[in-house]
Formats: sequence, C-alpha cells, structure tokens
Amino acid sequence: MQRNVFNDDHQTFRVMLRDFIAKEVTPVHEKWEVDGHPPRDFYRRLGELGVLGIQVPEQYGGGGEKSLKFNAVVAEEIAAAGASFGSQSVHTNLILPYLLEYANDEQKDRWLPGFASGDLMFAIAMTEPGAGSDLASIATTAKLSDDGTHYVVNGAKTFITGGALADRVLLVCRTSPSSAENRRTGLSILVVDTSSPGFEVGRKIAKIGLKTSDTAELSFTDVRVPVEDLLGAEGDGFSYLTHNLAQERLTIAFGAAATAAAALRFALDYVKDRKVFGKPVAAFQNTKFVLAECATDVDAIQLVVDNALECHDRGTLTIPDAAKAKLFCTETAGRVIDKCLQLHGGYGYVTEYPIARLYADARVTRIYGGTSEVMKTIIAKDLGL
Repeated sequence: MQRNVFNDDHQTFRVMLRDFIAKEVTPVHEKWEVDGHPPRDFYRRLGELGVLGIQVPEQYGGGGEKSLKFNAVVAEEIAAAGASFGSQSVHTNLILPYLLEYANDEQKDRWLPGFASGDLMFAIAMTEPGAGSDLASIATTAKLSDDGTHYVVNGAKTFITGGALADRVLLVCRTSPSSAENRRTGLSILVVDTSSPGFEVGRKIAKIGLKTSDTAELSFTDVRVPVEDLLGAEGDGFSYLTHNLAQERLTIAFGAAATAAAALRFALDYVKDRKVFGKPVAAFQNTKFVLAECATDVDAIQLVVDNALECHDRGTLTIPDAAKAKLFCTETAGRVIDKCLQLHGGYGYVTEYPIARLYADARVTRIYGGTSEVMKTIIAKDLGL
C-alpha cells in the first residue's frame, strides 16, 4: 500500500542509513550480541551521522527537527537489516523529550551538545525491584542536604536499558513522602552523573531478545547530586513522566510496524528459495494464504502508525490514541512475526536467521512502555468505562 508520510529528505536519509548499516553494522552485529552491547564509540559514530541529534535544536549541534518521521525511518532500516542500534532508541526517542521540555537553558548548554554527538549517552531509571508499572511505589530516595547544595540518593533500579554504558541517568526518585490522598506526589527527576561515587552498575540482565541493548541493575549509595541537576521542579516528576507517554508509545508502535514489515520480507524471500517435496514453499496454498494475511496486517499496522505520526506532528496525538496504536501494532506484529517464523520451519528457530531475532526482540514491545493490559485499561477509561 502506498505511503505518503515521507518526503525526498526522508528517502535520502534512508539510503544513507541503509548503506551505513550494511557497511558498519551488519558485519559486526553478531559480536555485539555476544558482548551485550555495541562498542561505546559506535554511539559517537551515530552522532557524526546525525542519528542521535535529529530533534536536538540546531544551536546545540542537532538537526532541529520537530517531526518523529526521521526517527521512524531509523527504526524501519534497523528492522529491515535484522539489526539493532543498542540503546539508541531509548536515548533519542524516550529521553530527549524530557530534556527539551524540562531542562533549563544552563542544563541544555551542558547536556544537549554531548547528547547529539554521542559523547554523553543517557538512560532513564524508573523501574525498581518492587515498582514496575506502579510508579507511585518508587522507594529510591533523594534527600536535600542541610546546606541545600545537593541531594543524597539511596536506592536501587532494575531493567534499565542502556544503564551499563550511560554517562547520565535520569533518575526517578522520591524527594518527599507521598500523601495519603495522592500517592503520586513527591517524585522528582535527577540527572545523575554515572561517575559519581556511590553509583554502581550491578548485574547485567540476560534477556531472550534485544541482545545488543545493555540492560542492567543500578544501585545508589549516598550518591551526591548537585541541585543544579534537578530536572524541572521538585515533586513534579510524575506529571513529567505522563507528559511523554504518547510519544514513547508511538515510538514502540512504529518500531513494531517496522519489525512486522521486515518479517514479511524475510518470509517472502525464504519461501521462494526453500524447496519442499520438489517445489518452493511459496507454491503451496497455505503459504500463499498465510502471507496474504500477513501482508494485510502489515498494511493495517502501517496505516495506524502513519496516521499517528501525522497526529504527533500536529500536536494532536492523545494518550488514549497512542495507547491504541501501541496495543494494535505490537499485538498484531507479534502474530505476523510468529506466522513468518513458522514458514521458515526449523530454520526460523535458529538465531542465524534474522526472523529468529525479530521474534525474540518483538516480544518485549507488549510489555515495556506499559503492558498491553495497561493499554486496554487506558482505552477503556477513555470510553468512559
């Protein structure tokens, strides 16, 4: 189905990125999976190409783009190659909106040039061993010093994407107790320098997918954070987190759409080449019907994503609509990828084939950024239920 969301600039960027992946990512990607992350200098290379700074204002060395469409192109080309850029998506799609919206001018001067160049990689630490979707249960504390110059942070975080290599961590912590009337009060966001004494990267978490994306446990023991590194206002952290939910879920949705489209292409190529009982797998009616279903689902996912991208550009993408996009795209992509893997037979279960990596990587999209069950709750509430 013809798409109308991209222009010539997007296509030029796509060609450049595709060539870069073929030359500099695909040949070494298997090593990245073994290591658990790309080498640190890879992110500086992404900075040189402009991938990290697409939406960073020009005055800080970025591209100054307002639209997410270039970000969607990045997701599509990564998926098409059956590859991964490690924690790049979290850095650019999830964290940057917080810095653009809530950092003051002095903080932007300190952080955004390095953000765009890849010299400063960021992670965000929300989840704790006892606090997942229920952010109001966060127990990590940050107490203001008697002289008011710094916070002292104590606590632990888990499932932190990019946490092992991050130079700065946006830490969601409790700067004051919650009230009985509203458990969400008292949360703040501190930008923690990971070279600070008392900050430690703990266990690297082994996952079934996203092998090149480092995921770690983090601990904070009397970590001193200057008050100048408080992001926004103290106590407003929960509202900041909800403010970025629509974009976060849209990026997960267009990532899911990209993996579904890639899975379809991999399956088409495979069934045309693979022979069973003396003829290509593509010649069997079941194969044709399954792929026809998958192609229809991919088009439907893409229509939802493209419309959501346009709404985001206009500033009209609501939290419920983003929840619908995430729910539909991730659930449907999961079914498409499963069918495409099945058509590979036993080879679909072998990590040498990109369909296996897509299958493992896609599973988490129904969990992070809010589970499918949470998305249904949001949508139901929007329906007045």
